[in-house]
Amino acid sequence: MSGRAGPRVAVVVSVLTLVTAVAGFIVTLVLNAFVLDDFDAYGEVPIPGSGSIELPAGEVTVSFHTVTTGQPTSGFPIPALSINIDAPDGAPDPVVTESIGGTTTVNSDTHVRLWVVQVAEPGAYRVSTDGSVNGYIDPRLSFGHGSSYGWLAWLFGGLAALGVLGLIAALIWSARAAKVARPLAPHEIVNADAPPTLRAVSTPTSAYQPDDRGVRLEQLKQLAALRDSGALTEAEFNAEKRRILGD
Repeated sequence: MSGRAGPRVAVVVSVLTLVTAVAGFIVTLVLNAFVLDDFDAYGEVPIPGSGSIELPAGEVTVSFHTVTTGQPTSGFPIPALSINIDAPDGAPDPVVTESIGGTTTVNSDTHVRLWVVQVAEPGAYRVSTDGSVNGYIDPRLSFGHGSSYGWLAWLFGGLAALGVLGLIAALIWSARAAKVARPLAPHEIVNADAPPTLRAVSTPTSAYQPDDRGVRLEQLKQLAALRDSGALTEAEFNAEKRRILGD
């Protein structure tokens, strides 16, 4: 691979990695929020009201669930709510921790995570709810779990970081490769010991060429100079003049 092809390939691979990671991260967030999030998997309890919910051991999410008109924003108002969870006989009480999440709305169906419950033992738990829910349509608390593919967001996030680092390294490599002296092509090599190359130069057809009249005029000037200097007599000058003029 040539010195310039390597950096170009590295730049292309880094850009493709970065684009793939960003697209995968966005798709994962959307799927986790709207498709893979099973927020009401274990059942619901109306507000106010009570009911028995079969909960598994582990982490359980509790969300406020209602029907809205229009599309609520991130500032969706959450009413003041209270929850009480009674464990079955012989089981320890679950640990409830406040954990407010983002608002998710699909076809006017809105839910917001409010609590996370750590359940020590599976069983039927008695849940009681209360709150100021005047103005809300069919309010209830939903018990479920988040997406089990949350690790994909971390994977694509790490891949995006790797793509950025790779792109920076590839650009530095490309800049250095551009500064490296390249070997001369055969037609660019000059041999100092070789004889000079002669090239034919065309002469313009319009170059001056003296005609016969000019030659005669020059000869007459020379004869006149000889006569004036005394080298020729007047008779010799006239004889030569007639010869030149062809008389």
